[in-house]
Amino acid sequence: MVTELTSVSTRAHDTVFVDECSLSSLGQRLPLEWPTPPDTPASPKRDYRSHYVYRGWEDLLDTTCWEYLSDFDWVLRLVDFEGLRDVLAQRLGWTSACGKKPFDPVSMFLLLGWQITNGWSRAQTLRNLRNPRYADYVQRFGFEKNVLPTEGGVRYFLTALGQHSTVDGATITVALDHDQYVEVAIQYLNQLIAGTVTLLREAGLITSEAWEHALTCPDGMIHDAASRMRCTSVKASCHQTTSPQQPRPCPAQENGKDGCDCDTLDCVQVCRRAPAREPQVRAVWYSGSNQSAQDSTEDGVASSTDQEGAGELRFGYRSLVLQGAESTRRFSFVLLDDFLSANAREENPATALLLQLHSFYPDLDLGVVAGDAGVAYYAFLHATYQLGAKRVIDLRRHTADANKAAWPQRGYDDNGRPLCIYGYAFTANGFDAKRRRHKWFCGQVCLKGATPLVALDHVTYPPQECPYLNPGLPFGKVVNVGETFENGSIRLVRDIPFGTPTWKRFYHRARNASEYRNAVLEGWGFKRLPVYGEQRGRALIALADVWLNLTTLARLIQEASRATSTQVTL
Repeated sequence: MVTELTSVSTRAHDTVFVDECSLSSLGQRLPLEWPTPPDTPASPKRDYRSHYVYRGWEDLLDTTCWEYLSDFDWVLRLVDFEGLRDVLAQRLGWTSACGKKPFDPVSMFLLLGWQITNGWSRAQTLRNLRNPRYADYVQRFGFEKNVLPTEGGVRYFLTALGQHSTVDGATITVALDHDQYVEVAIQYLNQLIAGTVTLLREAGLITSEAWEHALTCPDGMIHDAASRMRCTSVKASCHQTTSPQQPRPCPAQENGKDGCDCDTLDCVQVCRRAPAREPQVRAVWYSGSNQSAQDSTEDGVASSTDQEGAGELRFGYRSLVLQGAESTRRFSFVLLDDFLSANAREENPATALLLQLHSFYPDLDLGVVAGDAGVAYYAFLHATYQLGAKRVIDLRRHTADANKAAWPQRGYDDNGRPLCIYGYAFTANGFDAKRRRHKWFCGQVCLKGATPLVALDHVTYPPQECPYLNPGLPFGKVVNVGETFENGSIRLVRDIPFGTPTWKRFYHRARNASEYRNAVLEGWGFKRLPVYGEQRGRALIALADVWLNLTTLARLIQEASRATSTQVTL
C-alpha cells in the first residue's frame, strides 16, 4: 500500500527546492527587496512621524531562534519593504506635502500585517504596541517609543486605501453574450498582491513550469459584516431619503414581510433597519454550492441561485480571488482579488480579474483555468478561451439537460460529450492546441455492438442509413469542438472532457488552493469583518491576501532551510 506524501514531505524530498530556496542559498540575495513599479511617482511627503528602516536578517543564522520566530517574524527579516513606501503613498491618494505629518505608510502596513497574522483586534494590537514586551517590533516597524498611532489613524489608513483602490474610474470591459458588455472597476490594490508574487518568484519558490503553464482558479468567500442584520431585504433604495411626497419603497413589504413603515425621524435619511455605515452590505442564503438551482436559459443571464431558506443566512460581503496553484511544489498563492456584496454574482468580476492578469503579470502564460459552476457563464468561458487557456470549469446545469431524448438533436449530452443523431456517444481524441479545438470521433461503434447512450424509438439499430459507416471512413464521423458547439452554445464546452482523470486532477488542485486561502483567512478571524464599511473591508481583505502570500514565502523558505539543516546533521 502506497502512502501519499504530504505537501511538506513532497517539498522536503525536492532537492532543487531545498538547494535553491534555503537560507544558505538565498543568503547572498537577502534581503528580498520589495519591487517598486518603474512608473510609480515618489511620495510627496517630505517627513513622517515614523520611519521604517530594514534591520537585517543575520539572527536567522542561529538555528536555535527558529523555534520561537513566527512566519511574520521571518517576513520582517527576509524582505526589505523600503520600495513599498512610494507604492503605498500612491494608493493612499497622497498628492502633496500639505496637511498633517503622517506616519510612514510602511510602518502602518507592517502594523496591520502584525494584527492580521496574529488574529488580534485593532485595540489589542495598539495595546501590544505600547507593551515593552514588544519593543523589538516597534523598532522594526519604525515607530518611535512615545509616538504611536491611534485607532483613528489605523481607520484612516484603511479608509484611504479602500477609497483609492480605483483610479479615475478606470474599468475593464467584459464581453457578455448577445453582444452586450459590462464595465468592471479595476482594483489597484492588486499592485500590492502583485508585489508579493514577484517576491515569491525572486526567491525561486514558483517554478518556471508553474509560471509558463499556469493553473489558476477564481473563488469567493463570504465575510459577515461588522453591522448586525436587522432586515434580510436591504437594498440600495433603503439608503435613500424618504418624505411624505416621495416615500421610500420597502423591499421587505414587497416580498410579503413586515418591513418598515419608515415613519420615524430615524428613518428620514436611512431606513432604521438598514446599516447606516455599510450601504453595500447585503443578505444572502449561502448553501455552499453554486449548483443549487438550474437555469432557465442556455447561455443567458440566470437568476440568483441563492434562494430564501436554502442554506445559511449570511449578511455581509464576498471576497473574490484569482488563485495560482504551484502543482510541483504543492502550494498556492493569490494573484488578484476583488471585494463585492455578499449577494453579488461572481462570473463578471471573476472575468475582469482574468482579463487583468496580463497587466499585472505580463509574462504569465495561462495553461488551465479551473473553477466551480458559479463562473460557468459565457463571459468567463469566452474570456478563458480567448486567452488561450483550457477550461476546467464545473458544469452549470440547465433544465434542458433533463430531457435525455433531445440530446441527439442538440448534439451533446448533459456533460458536454458529443452524440451522433442516433444517440451514440463520441470518443475524445485529444486537444489540438494550435487550432484551439477538441477532436471527437464516433469510431463506428454502432457496428461493434455498442449500446447507444440514448435509444430512439424511430431508429433501427444499428442504423444502416448512417453515411459515416463507409469502410473508407475508419474513424466514422469526426467532430471538432472549439469555443462553442455547432449550435452556438458554450455552457457545457470544456477543453478537457468533463469528469476524466485529467479534468479531476486539475480541478481538485485548483479547489484545494482556494480552500487553503479560505481556511487561513478564517483562522485569522475574517469570517466576520472587524471593520465597518465597504472601503475598509476591501482594504483589509486585500492586505490579508498580501500577508497570505508573504507568510507563504516565509513558511516555504523555513521548510527548505530546515530540510537543509537536517541533511547537514545527518
